[in-house]
Amino acid sequence: MKTLRFFFDPISPYAALAFAHLPQALVGCSYELVHVPVLFAAMLKANGQKGPAEIDGKRQWTFRQVYFLAHQLGVRLRLPAQHPFNPLALLRLCWAAARPGDTPNRLAVEQVMRHVWEGEGADANAPERLAALRAQMTLHQDPDADAVKAALRQATDEALALGVFGVPTVEVDGRLFWGLDALPMLAAYLKDDAWFDGPDWDNAGAARPGVVRG
Repeated sequence: MKTLRFFFDPISPYAALAFAHLPQALVGCSYELVHVPVLFAAMLKANGQKGPAEIDGKRQWTFRQVYFLAHQLGVRLRLPAQHPFNPLALLRLCWAAARPGDTPNRLAVEQVMRHVWEGEGADANAPERLAALRAQMTLHQDPDADAVKAALRQATDEALALGVFGVPTVEVDGRLFWGLDALPMLAAYLKDDAWFDGPDWDNAGAARPGVVRG
């Protein structure tokens, strides 16, 4: 059985769709799934990038595409009132739902994802909604505790050290599978597709850039 680490930030609609679709995408695979909440903004900063929703044309395309993908996958999805938004309170709730030294279970992550992406256009950070979510969840730690904040920072730092640059990303055996559209590739790896035993994985990743912009 393989251990998969699912790196996510609830700010990402692709992470929400991947979370919802992953059990179906990996039917027939033997795996244990570990949910790891991370701060996507820290990854953008580390790589000198803007998020898709911070570029107007890309923002429009992103949400058109995710609505279509949700329709295609049969997943309920509604855009929150503001996007992008600051996801720190939600990330800390995820970590607070885990016991110290552990990671949050699927139910806790599902509650947070539904809060953001099934909120009928509501503000994900509205104080009354956050309070209601907090009351609904089973928390083992104080979301405002230093230990919870440290767990989020440590998870994000570890993801960056692995080479994670976006969410959702699944790590297994040191290999990174980024994005909702990587789930079929991940399933093939878990089913021992012979392609992964050949040189293509390493050779494709070794391609050098011909132009580097400052």
